[in-house]
Amino acid sequence: MLARNPAARNAPAMKYDLLTVMGAFALAQDKGRQRLVLRLMTLVTARYNWGRDELAVGQREIARLWLVDERTVKREMAKLRAMGWLTVRRQGARGRVTEYSLAIERILEDSRPRWGDVGPDLEHRLSATPEEAPKVVPLPVKGRVAAPEVSDGTEWSLARALLHAEDPALYGSWIAALERRSRAGGRLTLQAPSRFHASYVATHLVSRLLSACRSVDGSVDEIVVGSAAG
Repeated sequence: MLARNPAARNAPAMKYDLLTVMGAFALAQDKGRQRLVLRLMTLVTARYNWGRDELAVGQREIARLWLVDERTVKREMAKLRAMGWLTVRRQGARGRVTEYSLAIERILEDSRPRWGDVGPDLEHRLSATPEEAPKVVPLPVKGRVAAPEVSDGTEWSLARALLHAEDPALYGSWIAALERRSRAGGRLTLQAPSRFHASYVATHLVSRLLSACRSVDGSVDEIVVGSAAG
């Protein structure tokens, strides 16, 4: 199984996969557990510091986000600790909020029965050993990712520049390797270096790519991602 480091090189993909399996797990639970996991997902999306692997938010702020009272927050956070999905890094004291970490391995283990229902690509990624990871996960370039060349003026070159500016790490991991294959009317076809890469982009990022393309060329209404392998 892949190392679960939120600050590691595969972090952008890991975040998407983690939130996906949390949601898939919740959908198989009763309404109370569904709401609990949804609350955690919303809190993680809004306030989790992935670089430091830390959640440090006061109960009042959480209550406002969840639209509940602070007593409910205390009870729900206790349930999440009891599930093993949150662990306390530093107990709050003298006005300092309690700091938590996501127990990523436990979340993945609890959600494992739903991996296959999400799709074989996700199941393969999350089941891969560290030795297998470089073969299937495109890694970002170390250090600063260079901005793409835009001299050809195509919609894809301009969109790539926007995507790079928004999130260089995500760009380096998944977008930089995508090449413009063809354009037919409003359909833009991109080529990924592998079927896995194409599948991941089509599943998780195609809406983001389409939005960027439309911002520079409003006539683009569809993006198709294929691979060199077919």
